[in-house]
Amino acid sequence: MHRNRLEAVYITDSSPQGGPMKKDRAAIILAAGKSTRMKSATSKVLHHVGGRSMLAWVKAQADAAGVSKVVCVVGEANQDVRDAAKAMGMEIAVQEPQLGTGHAVLAAKHILADFDGTVTVLYADTPLIRTETTHRVFDALDGADVAVLGFEAADPGAYGRLITRGDELTAIVEAREATPKQLAIQLCNSGVISASRADMFSALSRVTNDNAKGEYYLTDIIEILRSDGKKTVAVIGDEAEVLGVNSREDLAMAEQAFQSAKRAEIMDGGVTLRNPDSVIFAFDTIAEQDAIIGANVVIEEGVRIRKNAEIKPFTHLAGCEIGEGASIGPFARIRPSTNVGENAKIGNFVETKNLDLGKGSKIGHLSYVGDAELGINVNIGAGTITCNYDGYNKHKTIVGDHAFIGTHSSLVAPVTIGEGAFLGSGGVITKDVPDDALAIARADQVNKDGWAKRYHAAHQKRKDK
Repeated sequence: MHRNRLEAVYITDSSPQGGPMKKDRAAIILAAGKSTRMKSATSKVLHHVGGRSMLAWVKAQADAAGVSKVVCVVGEANQDVRDAAKAMGMEIAVQEPQLGTGHAVLAAKHILADFDGTVTVLYADTPLIRTETTHRVFDALDGADVAVLGFEAADPGAYGRLITRGDELTAIVEAREATPKQLAIQLCNSGVISASRADMFSALSRVTNDNAKGEYYLTDIIEILRSDGKKTVAVIGDEAEVLGVNSREDLAMAEQAFQSAKRAEIMDGGVTLRNPDSVIFAFDTIAEQDAIIGANVVIEEGVRIRKNAEIKPFTHLAGCEIGEGASIGPFARIRPSTNVGENAKIGNFVETKNLDLGKGSKIGHLSYVGDAELGINVNIGAGTITCNYDGYNKHKTIVGDHAFIGTHSSLVAPVTIGEGAFLGSGGVITKDVPDDALAIARADQVNKDGWAKRYHAAHQKRKDK
């Protein structure tokens, strides 16, 4: 049979930048898939798990492992992936046509031409590999020439099998190529491989496409390098870590796996979750000891919950910090740039945004407070609104310490309410209020005796006709 060697022309968005690398770790992230099973206009690897894209997850894996250079391999049609990868500081290689994983890795060869160190291949659709595991793959090269991340699969199915002898990895066999005996093996290949740049690209130049799919398999470098006398080993990770995402169902499974691990992490840190399975966390959520989080709470990116704070049910938090001992909710929406002070309270059906809420202050219920700075021990009555937008610009409301804002007040920004000031209920406040003053901004009440009786009688008369 004619055996085609792996030869192609690659397009790169960046050329090698002079001189050997000072650090000795690089990563190649494969992100050239067509994403057809996702049935989405957005490339698969830009879909989110735990509040950030899978591509961002894998870039973070590489960064945490101390890499000095990251190359993202994309397809010609993956402009959105290319743009996202550039924004994350990655260099770009384009794989076109797409002829397998070995072919994809070789697309990064020119970018790494001056790199003299170890290279690990990661996958942009495998977001949940832990930092410790990535380190172990790199670190395994201290005693070996090639390291492969494997896992014990409950249902090996179509995974490639790792063939071992003693402490060495002797081969990786794709399921399509495996014998019945090999298919019984449960130790499977995650796809993550680490080797020196020289060894990896030397072996790839000798990979052929003589297989059932006619593709160039990255896994073939194991046998090639062993024939060169190189030592190859397997590093074992957890199956949940290496979950690859190819469909919406896979994405949901990855989200569930992340949430399960994050909930365990949060509870292990001394936080009470009233109904763990109903709480949604983001990748960077921080909750401190003795915080309490109720059922059906959704937490987006950029949230920190301090000690002894309580987040009550059906609350939505994003981009905010909740102070020690504070109470939030139920049914509150806390939007980005909200900083809630110690022992402050935000109650039910309150929305905040870009708010600094001082120690001990209270926004009890049914209010919107945005683009505002509230001092300590401020009381905001029900139905209060900061009118912060004039159709073109946002303006700020400042409320001094110990001020009392009466029910159903509208604070038309920019406006300052002085310390200890008192606002009568129902006011539309358009002017600054001095310290310790009472502000009343509503029309005088007029009572018209008998008007309601005449009104009802008139309507009843029309009805009776």
